[in-house]
Amino acid sequence: MPNRSTDALFQLIQSLERAEKRNFKLYMTRNSGSGNLKVIQLFDAIDKMKQYDETMLLKKNPTIQKAQLSNLKAHLYQEILSSVRLLRQVDNIDLQLHEQLDFARILYNKGLYLQSLKILDRVKELAKTNNQVTYILQVLFLEKKIEALHITRSMQDRAELLCHEVEATNERLSIISTLSNLSLLLYGWYIKNGHARNEADKKALDIYFNHPFLHETEQYQGFYEKMYLYQCYCWYAFITQEFLLYYRYCQKWVDLFYAEPKMIEVETVHYIKGMHNLLGAHFDLRNYPKFNETIQIFEQFIQTPVVQENINNQVQCFTYLYTAKLNKHFMEGLFTKGLVLVPEIEAQLKHFEIYLDRHRILVFYYKIASLYFGSGDAAKSIDYLNKIINWKVDLRTDLQCYARLLHLIAHYEMGNTDLLEYLLKSVYRFMYKMQHLSSVEEAIFGFLRQAFRTPANKVKPLLEQLLEALKKMTNDRMETRAFMYLDIISWLESKIHRKPVQTIIRQKFLAAKKRVSALGA
Repeated sequence: MPNRSTDALFQLIQSLERAEKRNFKLYMTRNSGSGNLKVIQLFDAIDKMKQYDETMLLKKNPTIQKAQLSNLKAHLYQEILSSVRLLRQVDNIDLQLHEQLDFARILYNKGLYLQSLKILDRVKELAKTNNQVTYILQVLFLEKKIEALHITRSMQDRAELLCHEVEATNERLSIISTLSNLSLLLYGWYIKNGHARNEADKKALDIYFNHPFLHETEQYQGFYEKMYLYQCYCWYAFITQEFLLYYRYCQKWVDLFYAEPKMIEVETVHYIKGMHNLLGAHFDLRNYPKFNETIQIFEQFIQTPVVQENINNQVQCFTYLYTAKLNKHFMEGLFTKGLVLVPEIEAQLKHFEIYLDRHRILVFYYKIASLYFGSGDAAKSIDYLNKIINWKVDLRTDLQCYARLLHLIAHYEMGNTDLLEYLLKSVYRFMYKMQHLSSVEEAIFGFLRQAFRTPANKVKPLLEQLLEALKKMTNDRMETRAFMYLDIISWLESKIHRKPVQTIIRQKFLAAKKRVSALGA
């Protein structure tokens, strides 16, 4: 489990790039005062730390008194943000617009109304070009203030035009706000619960999805209205396992950025997330050619300055690229070959540990555990599953449940019969408590209860019976959730035919690839 320091100043300093640190020193030199010497000293001391330790900090810097430390840290935090803002304002449309709005307000306060209005015109055009609707509204409010309190004679019918613009902008913002709320609520439901387990879950999701704004789409012409609309459809389709619908709206999401390429720089993380979901859709549909094509586009994008010069974008790209790389090995049945990724992933998890949320770390642990299980190393798989099981259960209860189920199957693979009876009861109780017991899981538990007491030479009929039962469930959308986390069908076939599970999956992949080639020919 990553050691995540919670000290905000330490995290901020550790996140700074070399150029930002150099700029901070120059910024402090330009604004030097007697009180800044200790601030720079504190910056240097924290910058050298691997983990934040206040006791050690004070011991190594005796000129800094404990009573002063809190105020010094608060002052240093503000100074760092101010210096970074000056360095990065040309890279960020929000900062550019904010700066110009500040200039307009300064001119207004000096009584230079017409000069203020000229800047506001430029800000409005820049905001429109970059789809920044909230800034358009701020401009309009300041324009209204100037026109209402001062006679500028800047334009005939100015009042009517401003009122019309405000009403139209408010209407757009209402739609954007509602759609973004719905998108967030759907995604939040997934983070908490995972995929829909039953009709009750689907009804809970339909409360959000039946909102009229999601079905009155003809009026939506703006970038953000479309983006949040597509996201809502993506989350709903993904959670309910409607994968064709999921793919369709993931593609719309990404195509929206291709239609307005400048928005890739404005909303980079949303583009990255869209690419991640598109890769996920191709993986779920086993659309291998499109998956490969998309991952190549994504890797090329990662090399661009918009990613390489932004730590947040780097973190997101690492997370989603390596998730896709692992999925590629799962799809191809090359589990052992995929193990080369594990040291790379662990090194990056360590490198980015102060930025990564627990959800992403849990997903990596589960995928790595699955990689080891598929390669035949059940013991190593258990090591990673224990990292999930020992984590506090407060999100992704589905992942917690399937980690325990795979943990149970891994012990069965290792022949740990002395543990199985206890684990069976423990895991069953946990999944029942979390309301994660579907027909698929019940069937798996029923098999394991019999199998670990049955001699090895008599288990095959039980395996065949379970395989036949599960194959009948693969077309039930409410039951496919289990197959997304565990390729239980391939595992059963590997036990029946006495072949490694990755061999079974590899054979299926090659057969599917051959069929696609034949159709293409």
